[in-house]
Parts: sequence; structure tokens; C-alpha cells
Amino acid sequence: MIEVKNFTKSFHNRLVIGDFSLFAQEGSLTALLGPSGCGKSTFFDLLMGNIPRDGGNLFLSGKEVADLKNTAAFMAQKDLLLPWLTLRENALLPVSVKKNPSSSDFREAEELFEILGLSGSADLYPRHVSGGMAQRCALARTILFRTPIVLLDEPFSAVDAITRQTLRSLLLLLRSRFRKTLLMITHDVEDALLLADSIIILSSTPMTAREKLVIPTPKERQQGDPSLQEKKERILAMLQENVS
Repeated sequence: MIEVKNFTKSFHNRLVIGDFSLFAQEGSLTALLGPSGCGKSTFFDLLMGNIPRDGGNLFLSGKEVADLKNTAAFMAQKDLLLPWLTLRENALLPVSVKKNPSSSDFREAEELFEILGLSGSADLYPRHVSGGMAQRCALARTILFRTPIVLLDEPFSAVDAITRQTLRSLLLLLRSRFRKTLLMITHDVEDALLLADSIIILSSTPMTAREKLVIPTPKERQQGDPSLQEKKERILAMLQENVS
């Protein structure tokens, strides 16, 4: 369980995040949906302790913590794979840095590669594979950090529509298999509606929470679902208000 209370952050006397609060249940996927440049990535930097916040408190399972540095893994928009390592070596980086990696660590990695359809490409280098395959490798690496929380910053923004659909399904599968709590930044309404348990609609700068929508539908959702279409129109109307 993650609870953010009244986060604030300013840069050069300009308020970027204003009195922002969030509550995410253990094992849930919460989408932060807002316009580009509203402060979403800055919020993740605050959570990870990369930059100090000006005010607010952070709680993990009811206990106040300074940040999520030791309890969350981060997946960026770009795959950030090391070009001199194979896909297998890139994915295994979290295991390789351990003092005493176990055989179960390597078995889990192979299982992940099987689930993600990477087994036949594990010994290729990033330059030899598609962007979608590289992003799947980045997803495997993120899971192998074995943290209870995963922060996803626009994880599908750099891939085409067909690859995006595949990655959505894989993310739901991995979430169920590894029981992670996920926070996902996005400005794609469909990503949020098809994946999240709850969606926090964000304002433009300074970033605040305008509204929280709970999606009480099955995990496997279809784009043509009438209830989702209704929510999509409502969300788009709110986002349009931000820029009008």
C-alpha cells in the first residue's frame, strides 16, 4: 500500500507539483493520466528520492518512508539497454549485481523470457532486435529487480500500435504472475482504461489530482466496451479543459 500526502515541488519559484496526494492498494495498477509537461515524471523523481520534495509525506504499508529507492523498480520510456550486452545479459543485470545469485534467480529469468517471447532472441544484441522486443527485455529486467513496486513512465510510448497491444497483455500477465503494485504514468487514455484499476486525472502545471476514477471491470478488457467508451469521453473532456 502506497500513500502520498500533499507532495509539493517548485523549481525557481515556479510551483510544479501542488499539494498532490495518492493512495494505491497493494497489488493494484494505478494510472496517472495527464497532459505532457504537467509534472508526472517529476513526481516519480520525488518518489524515488532523485530530487528532494518541498513538502509532503510518503507512507508504505502505513510506515512513513523517505522515498521508494529500495522498494521500487523503474521502467523508463526508452528501453535503456546496454548495447554491448545481449538481451539475456541486460535482463540479468539485477541478478548479476547480487553477491550470491541463486539458481532460482536464473530460472525466473528464463521463465520471464519464455512468457515475453524472448527465448529465441536472448543471445542477440539490442541493435539486432525491434524496439518492441527491446522494450520487452527492459520489462523483464524491471521485474527481475524483485521489488514489490514498479514505476512505469510511459512504457509503451515508443512502440507501434500492434506492439503496444501485445505489451499491454504481457504487462497484465506479469502483474498477475509476480503480484506487483504498479504506478504508471501515461497520457494515453486507452492505456489507462485497458490496464488500470484506478485512474488519477491530473491537472496541467502545477500538477494536482483533479479526479480519481475506479474501473470495476475485469482485468482483460476490450476496447469496444461501452462502459469504457463512456469513461474515455469523460476523461477526454477533462483533459481538454486543461488546454482550453
